[in-house]
Amino acid sequence: MNLKILMKTARNVVLEINDNEVYETKKTYEIFVNGEYRCSTNRVITSIYGLWPDTDYQVQIRCDSVVLAEDVFHTDYEFVTLDVTKFGAKGDGIQDDTTYIQAAIMACPRDSRVYFPKGTYKVTSIFLKSDLRIEFAKDAMLSADTDRDHFPTFPGLIESFDEEEEYNLGTWEGNPLIMYSGIITGVNVENVIIYGQGIIEGNSSKDNWWFNEKVMRGAFRPRLFFINHCKNVILQGLLFRNSPAWTLHPYFSDNIGFYDVAVENPHNSPNTDGLDPESCQNVDIVGVRFTLGDDCIALKSGKIYMGRKHKRPSKNITIRQCLMENGHGAVTIGSEMAGGVNNVIVKDCIFRHTDRGLRIKTRRGRGKDAILDEIVFENIHMDNVMTPFVVNAFYFCDPDGRTEYVQSKEYHPVDERTPLIKHLAFRNITCKDCHVAAAYFYGLPEKKIEFIEMKNISVTYAKNPRKDVPAMMNGIEPCSKLGIYANNIEKMSIENVVIAGQDGEAMTLLNIDYVK
Repeated sequence: MNLKILMKTARNVVLEINDNEVYETKKTYEIFVNGEYRCSTNRVITSIYGLWPDTDYQVQIRCDSVVLAEDVFHTDYEFVTLDVTKFGAKGDGIQDDTTYIQAAIMACPRDSRVYFPKGTYKVTSIFLKSDLRIEFAKDAMLSADTDRDHFPTFPGLIESFDEEEEYNLGTWEGNPLIMYSGIITGVNVENVIIYGQGIIEGNSSKDNWWFNEKVMRGAFRPRLFFINHCKNVILQGLLFRNSPAWTLHPYFSDNIGFYDVAVENPHNSPNTDGLDPESCQNVDIVGVRFTLGDDCIALKSGKIYMGRKHKRPSKNITIRQCLMENGHGAVTIGSEMAGGVNNVIVKDCIFRHTDRGLRIKTRRGRGKDAILDEIVFENIHMDNVMTPFVVNAFYFCDPDGRTEYVQSKEYHPVDERTPLIKHLAFRNITCKDCHVAAAYFYGLPEKKIEFIEMKNISVTYAKNPRKDVPAMMNGIEPCSKLGIYANNIEKMSIENVVIAGQDGEAMTLLNIDYVK
């Protein structure tokens, strides 16, 4: 066993307890801080709160009085604490506390924190600034208003004075469009940490934000957390739930971290993805738990306008020690990915009861900059995932999604509208109680998937499997217990891949240039 300090502030620390397990440790361990018992844990990623600033600490992991691992750290310096209740916030769930909280944020100096004690703080949008620390105590809740007339609106594009440039604020599903500001919003800020044991509550339901959700009323729905062109931002420890739309949405932002966070949305809530990094770089997603009804994590880089103009891929993304439950896709790439997605590693994770494990969604029209490359999945446990691996180059999104150009399986000329999938790797993955298909890979005939690597993979099926379509494209009938279906691929490497209990052949390989 070894112990690693993942992050710290003046008041808390996040530990990684490595006993070679995924998400949950082999045993329940005791954590001692400076020789005193602090708590017990069965989580690989574990947080400790209630520390003092500028202080030396020793942390030990013990089991049956035996010290298994230890480390030392020094908490950060802190100048002052600004308690939001001292600025007029009541935390009674009745008064609108937005202005008072905003006053505390704007008054906070560097190396200090804004503190939310126990209470329910009713707000619309609160706005971040640079060099900020915010802590939510246990039983502190930020409770969002649901009256859209109370929210600021962000225009999609604002033309510059010389009419040569533009300023993009609002966004909706990959396009620059008018939106309501997020419950927590940051624009052009850096060096921000929001942490603690509290709850960020969106209060969304079919009576408000989720009613008639496909119709824009005033502006598109807000995110629960939205940052735009930000740097060095960390979320830690908090529970985010009942979001109006996408829950956590970093947009054109760099050096972003999510540690020991939880995201909960109902299974029938519309467009409430868990975490959607869009045209973001250097992102760590570690120890996060998702349970929701849409994609758990969706990596994006805009639709054709944003992708072609900015050519800014999402890249250098690490997802590990996470639990994904009940979503459409555990980790999805696209379909808004016109700027490309590359250098992504997903490892040491558990996927349970999701429709798909890996889900790649692209289509003709995304453009020549829509390049997917170096996407790696390894050491993943899937349980009751309908189809573990899906790569779909015919995803029927957008108004033209079902047209002959997008959906035709015949060869089309390669031009500026043609996307590309390069290298995908799947290693050391177990999938049990699968339902629909082990894998469904379907590339474009004119621009085949360049390389898919599958190594040390086992798939078994549920006793009473449900029927469904393995991918959202035209011309596919519902099925169950299908093996690996692969079509239009330049090269496949298949090593120690075991499919057990399928109906028909274990592998159907079509239009593949080379199989190793």
